[in-house]
Amino acid sequence: MVRMQGRWKKTVWGVLAAGWVLLAAGAALAAPRIVTDMGGRKVTVPGEIRRVLITCYGGATHEVAVLGCADRIVGQPDMKRFPALVDLFPRFAKSPDAGSFDNVNVEEALKLKPHVVIASVTASKGNKQLEEAGLPVVQVLTGRADVPKLLQEFRMLGELLGQEKRAARLVAYWERKLKLLADRTASIPQKDRKRVYYLLGDFLHTNGSAWWGEALIRTAGGINVASELGKVREVNVEQLLAWNPEVILISPNEGRPLTKADVAGHPQLRNLRAVKEGNLHTCPIGAFWWDRPSPEAILGFLWLAKTLYPERFLDLDLKKETRDFYAAFYGSAPTDARIEGFFDPLGSRR
Repeated sequence: MVRMQGRWKKTVWGVLAAGWVLLAAGAALAAPRIVTDMGGRKVTVPGEIRRVLITCYGGATHEVAVLGCADRIVGQPDMKRFPALVDLFPRFAKSPDAGSFDNVNVEEALKLKPHVVIASVTASKGNKQLEEAGLPVVQVLTGRADVPKLLQEFRMLGELLGQEKRAARLVAYWERKLKLLADRTASIPQKDRKRVYYLLGDFLHTNGSAWWGEALIRTAGGINVASELGKVREVNVEQLLAWNPEVILISPNEGRPLTKADVAGHPQLRNLRAVKEGNLHTCPIGAFWWDRPSPEAILGFLWLAKTLYPERFLDLDLKKETRDFYAAFYGSAPTDARIEGFFDPLGSRR
């Protein structure tokens, strides 16, 4: 009788073990599915995605990370330019790199055995090489988004990675904060709205209405003085002097990082109202640039709104908002010292 019970137990455990193997095999062999990427292409991807290769910058890594999938990234471009991100995910410091945009290493990409490649809509050559090698490529906008398209991208990546609920939570957070900004700034008369010049890496390099700088300034309740440029990004000194902005935003995310002293000391800009009144502000950098489209760009909107209209946002604690965002979406709250560094990205309040 004892022997029979022992045999029966072994049989049961054997059946259970076989069932677990079948379940695991079923998960690995889940039916392929179709995802519509941000290039509008229908891409066939595996039913379950556990290995992700990223071949672009533009916040793609950050999107995957806030969706709880940082551990699925098997390769990506060098992330050392974002020390706060590497602090959150130390393994990113040594991630394999299969290249970026049109400069991809297909052989290296294949060695990493990704289930999917997340790539830029701008990298047609590199993406074609990866697809010809048999890798499914899902395109993201890498800086080409406006707010609605960025929220759409969050949802798309949530679907791709099986993290729809996390994506919905991120979108809901954005929508709450966008409503707050709209409610607080709606009553500002047009004549009282701050006129802002957005400067990126060169005194005469800016964003017209077709670029993210427009969304940043407008969402915060300001007026982009360069809006009329549309897709154009260069301006001459005469035009800038004619605009005579009240506020200048200095972005460190393109070209040579310029300081407030650089702008204030420029002989052709010293008579601008923003320079005379000291309204020069360097855009923060967290795990990513806050003045570029990414999950934490909403913090950039909040920062700029409070910078432009402090009296309308007296109750907005940016440190707490940042800490709460990171805890909710990155899974770790930064220290006060780290957050202070976000608001002083050049390290000297310059």
